[in-house]
Amino acid sequence: MAPTDRYEQLLRGAELRVTRPRLAVLHAVHEHPHADTDSILTAVRGDLPEVSHQAVYDSLNTLTSAGLVRRIQPRGTVARYESRVADNHHHVVCRGCGVIADVDCAVGHTPCLTAADDHGFVIDEAEVIYWGLCPACTTASDNPSGKG
Repeated sequence: MAPTDRYEQLLRGAELRVTRPRLAVLHAVHEHPHADTDSILTAVRGDLPEVSHQAVYDSLNTLTSAGLVRRIQPRGTVARYESRVADNHHHVVCRGCGVIADVDCAVGHTPCLTAADDHGFVIDEAEVIYWGLCPACTTASDNPSGKG
């Protein structure tokens, strides 16, 4: 199935109108995981040069509300968007360059959804963010002169 057909199915399945901006935003989010709004706007304008900032913002909000896109915002960063939804995965963020990668739950199906004390809540999602240095930044910090 072609990506556009798949995106149309996703929109219809969420009972959303299929529009060119929504299709372009879905495509951009799928092609650029953890992208910020400006990066998504740039990618969308590659397909739809006339699209407005507002149309992209509105599409991101609609797609997020419908559960087709996930919005994450690690502390001290701008909002990022990803297409990996409904599986309760987590993220690792580089303190050096800001790159973000997905991290599956450590053990079992969703162990992080079993809180020591849930205070009567019915928990359906947990947000865990690991922080550190990516391999490139670790190498750079180990060799600050850049010489091998």
